[in-house]
Amino acid sequence: MARPKNSKDWLKEHFDDPFVHKAKQDGYRSRASYKLLELCEKDRLIRPGMMVVDLGSAPGGWSQVAARMVGDQGRVVASDILEMDAVPDVEFIQGDFTDEAVYQALLDCIGDRPVDLVISDMAPNMSGNAVIDQPAAMYLVELALDMAQSILRPGGAFVAKLFHGAGFDEYVKTVRQQYTKVVMRKPEASRARSRETYIVATGFKG
Repeated sequence: MARPKNSKDWLKEHFDDPFVHKAKQDGYRSRASYKLLELCEKDRLIRPGMMVVDLGSAPGGWSQVAARMVGDQGRVVASDILEMDAVPDVEFIQGDFTDEAVYQALLDCIGDRPVDLVISDMAPNMSGNAVIDQPAAMYLVELALDMAQSILRPGGAFVAKLFHGAGFDEYVKTVRQQYTKVVMRKPEASRARSRETYIVATGFKG
């Protein structure tokens, strides 16, 4: 994501951001929560009782939204390579899910319950150099898609953050082959200058 020219500008933008203020008021850990809330409103992604897996979950904003929406009868399993403070009603696995032990821990946590939705807001640490950043971003979102293909029930859904650039069109084409409906979304909480967009895929073909 392109940042303002200097850190002073970035800080001003951050603290002037209405979604940052709203997150504090509503008890969400990050402004990113409002991206998922808007996606859920438009595409009816999360319902009570669902099983949701949140990849790249730290600091927990998406897990908070998912846990509140699935309710007492639902489950949320989250994973991130970074530490994440406990989120009520969310089971967290720390580690790189491409590591076999972490992957198995995720599967053990999920158990026999069919997964209804996989969500991923993962992104690499951006250097500002698209030649480096774009392949790193595509690598993460490809991993998320592979994970979804392994654990989703037929008819399930997948949501992930994408960045426009090399590999974008090919990735969308692959997702369209695996799901019956695929749409691209740019939530209001996503900054206009950001290259990020969200792919929302429903009706996993299994």
